[in-house]
Amino acid sequence: MSKAPAEEWLKASYSDILVLKKIFSEELITHMTAFHSQQSVEKSLKAILEYHGKSVPKKHDVLMLKDLVQTYLVIDNEDILDDLNDLYIESRYPGSFGLLPNGKPTLKDAREFYDFAQEVFEKVCNLLNIRLSDLLK
Repeated sequence: MSKAPAEEWLKASYSDILVLKKIFSEELITHMTAFHSQQSVEKSLKAILEYHGKSVPKKHDVLMLKDLVQTYLVIDNEDILDDLNDLYIESRYPGSFGLLPNGKPTLKDAREFYDFAQEVFEKVCNLLNIRLSDLLK
């Protein structure tokens, strides 16, 4: 088990959480809330793999990562993971390319993405026995 590299992944995840805190209520950039939520979840899940000495794939597929960590952490809300996966690339480009079925995420969607990312981050920190104060050093 390797705590230091896992902490680095969680620091990176927390940086996305900090961005999310500032932007999740901004209607114009709900797509960026989706992007940073996906990034935070991805990095949190990669922290689990790193901690357990598993290979960390250079992929951004949170559904695949969920499957890789399922022996350590169960994530029940696969629908939100699916939405975040779909929005990962598309969220960074203009227009409605591949956005949610009804277009750009709503403010309600953005809040759900933010809450989900924060929940996954906190669960992983608890699972790995890593305190936020350790990450802020």
